[in-house]
Amino acid sequence: MAAAAAAAAAAEQQSSNGPVKKSMREKAVERRNVNKEHNSNFKAGYIPIDEDRLHKTGLRGRKGNLAICVIILLFILAVINLIITLVIWAVIRIGPNGCDSMEFHESGLLRFKQVSDMGVIHPLYKSTVGGRRNENLVITGNNQPIVFQQGTTKLSVENNKTSITSDIGMQFFDPRTQNILFSTDYETHEFHLPSGVKSLNVQKASTERITSNATSDLNIKVDGRAIVRGNEGVFIMGKTIEFHMGGNMELKAENSIILNGSVMVSTTRLPTSSSGDQLGSGDWVRYKLCMCADGTLFRVQVTTQNMGCQISDNPCGNTH
Repeated sequence: MAAAAAAAAAAEQQSSNGPVKKSMREKAVERRNVNKEHNSNFKAGYIPIDEDRLHKTGLRGRKGNLAICVIILLFILAVINLIITLVIWAVIRIGPNGCDSMEFHESGLLRFKQVSDMGVIHPLYKSTVGGRRNENLVITGNNQPIVFQQGTTKLSVENNKTSITSDIGMQFFDPRTQNILFSTDYETHEFHLPSGVKSLNVQKASTERITSNATSDLNIKVDGRAIVRGNEGVFIMGKTIEFHMGGNMELKAENSIILNGSVMVSTTRLPTSSSGDQLGSGDWVRYKLCMCADGTLFRVQVTTQNMGCQISDNPCGNTH
């Protein structure tokens, strides 16, 4: 009661005489009492709720798995991009001073300054591939032929041969003098083998005439069968004409076959009969080859020994 009366008296004194100043000790005691009461009140401001009914934030469930997949995909793309960048940097050799292996010019020229390893090159329309002045352009294929192709025209360079195929023809000319060195336009230019080419290998050729130089021979060689056909006849002219065959030789003509000049036939490979065989024995029929003074050839069936070409129906008349 006494303490309450003292507190009431102090309150009356404070209200009548203004605020009463507290000492440091009183303030510390009052602050310690407030903190003690606050720390012992655990249920102050607490409201019991159900967490399952709360709104959940963030990526959960399938959305979280999808986000992880997207992150992994972006990481893989970043690694691939890094590898491509390193390969481009290593091949093109990009440095502080620019590209060390090639140059790009405003005229569209792409110049390679070092040895380049390529597979297939597709030039643009009317493009040119060349080398520097006074330097050779070296193109090497690793155990593969080097092929230049434009449309149906193809140039193939291999170890033992160089072949050119084209459906529209071809023409070689000197870029400086514009002189035509070789052309397949036979209507405008006569066909000549280029200098240094000794032989021409073809499967089929259609031409008006085939000639050789005045100081060299014309040799036509085939592995199998050779057919020479002329729509208006075949004329073979030369100082000496020789036919060497491993099989048969067949001459066909609608009108006549004319041999103008001395004709010699080697009988070393012709079949002969033994001395004891009789004429007409067996299934063999023998003929003798005869020639007129004008070169006309005809055959006469041999019926007796030492038979000549004197027959009644020979095409030579009295001279044979």
